[in-house]
Amino acid sequence: MKKKPVAYYPAFLNLNGRHCIVVGGGSVALRKVNALLDFGALVEVISPRLCAGLKQLQQQKKLTVIGRRFQAGDLQGSFIAIAATASPQTNALVAAEGLRYSVPVNVVDDPAHCDFILPSYCRRGSVTVAVSTSGMGPALARKIRTKLEKEIGPEYEDLAVIVKDIRTQLKKEKFKFSSSRWQQALDLDSLTGLLREGHKTEAKKLLLDRLKQKDEKEQA
Repeated sequence: MKKKPVAYYPAFLNLNGRHCIVVGGGSVALRKVNALLDFGALVEVISPRLCAGLKQLQQQKKLTVIGRRFQAGDLQGSFIAIAATASPQTNALVAAEGLRYSVPVNVVDDPAHCDFILPSYCRRGSVTVAVSTSGMGPALARKIRTKLEKEIGPEYEDLAVIVKDIRTQLKKEKFKFSSSRWQQALDLDSLTGLLREGHKTEAKKLLLDRLKQKDEKEQA
């Protein structure tokens, strides 16, 4: 009987200030470390050897390093862990230790030993778009992400700030708004077009006007 693919539950974790462990010292581990640092994690690397990039991060005091092989007990107290070594035995030990200490573990390129998988993502400030193929085709996920990166530019970061400001303003005014109203008011083509040209004030006014115009029609 053919085994069904695992259906992974998508979630965004708050890693800010959380202790995260990466086991491995090569280029793959470096990519994982950089992503964790990008989201504010406190990263600890366990490996007897480090690639040049990891050595540089260590010198910059952006991470801590345990310069030896992974041992039982190393995951105790960590939030998540990533196994990125070339040794299947070591990676399997990390996965087993994750079960022992209830620490979610990702084993690179080995979905069968993963509690979670890492999507391919693009980030524009507070806007993060992630793509996953449930581990079936990471190359496809990267290809889709590359396509989305061309469509989602830095203007979306500005738009997220504008939406936050307007939500705060409307809540203070006790303005009641629905999710469907927001969807109708968020004309992405018009708003991002203004933002690409540097017209933040005009974009904010356009969105606010569209929200309130919709409200007036509903009350008419």
